[in-house]
Amino acid sequence: MTPRTPDPPDTPRTPGPPDGPRAPNPPGSPPRTPVPPPPYVPGHGLLAGRTAVVTAAAGAGIGGATARRLLEEGARVLVSDTHTRRLAQAEADLAAEFGAGRVAAQPCDVTDETQVQALYDTAVRLHGGLDVLVHNAGLGGTAELADMTDDQWHRVLDVTLTGTMRCTRAALRHFRDAHNIQGLQRAQGVRRTGVIVNNASVVGWRAQAGQAHYAAAKAGVMALTRCAAVEAAAYGVRVNAVAPSLALHPHLVKVTSAELLQELTAREAFGRHAEPWEVANVIVLLASDYTSYMTGETVSVSSRHP
Repeated sequence: MTPRTPDPPDTPRTPGPPDGPRAPNPPGSPPRTPVPPPPYVPGHGLLAGRTAVVTAAAGAGIGGATARRLLEEGARVLVSDTHTRRLAQAEADLAAEFGAGRVAAQPCDVTDETQVQALYDTAVRLHGGLDVLVHNAGLGGTAELADMTDDQWHRVLDVTLTGTMRCTRAALRHFRDAHNIQGLQRAQGVRRTGVIVNNASVVGWRAQAGQAHYAAAKAGVMALTRCAAVEAAAYGVRVNAVAPSLALHPHLVKVTSAELLQELTAREAFGRHAEPWEVANVIVLLASDYTSYMTGETVSVSSRHP
């Protein structure tokens, strides 16, 4: 069986492949010349004074890059992860750069409802409310459906889909309660709005052997995002998702062969993988007021939308 690649870094756990087979170029065409990434974009204060929570943010992938971008845009950030050592290091590194008053950390396993609720309660206790929630935790893996066990199926779904549901549900409960209080606050010129950004994947649109559990979970995240957006609109809350393709980071390099990474990279429109911060930029855009009339959407951060 042909080896598969791990999914982009939407998780600190075992990732899964990013997308299905696709010819890198039209038959007979020369190899695509990679287009280098643009210069790193500086912050513009898009989220100044807001409070953000990011799950699965202790690694060097999309979660960690998103936490940094949120801080660069002026937000206060509570990072979470299941890996306590890496989480403590991430907190220390970010606090040294952005100030201890703007960075906090709390371990959280998204399969545990008590830990999820405690995470959001901590954000409210520290900063008086929530503004931006980035649900990045997920779990991948490769198994042909005929050989897949119930445990393999349930583990991927519990983290990737149900974990995202638990986090989204906790956030919506907070926003619903806050919306009732804001009726009084608006009369005093005070208003907090909310934004939820979920991390899906292009594999949620595409068929790929060995990825029935992961593709189903990511497609579920997209559907969850759409339905939650309809309900959240009543509270003035927006819910969107990103669908990355191949975003390279050190952990992905360790668990994937150089040959397979080269093959997958050649399929990308720019002839290269995405940098995690390029996905984080789209998350920041969705969290900002520039997308104030956008909700229920899944944005493909690649050329891989079907």
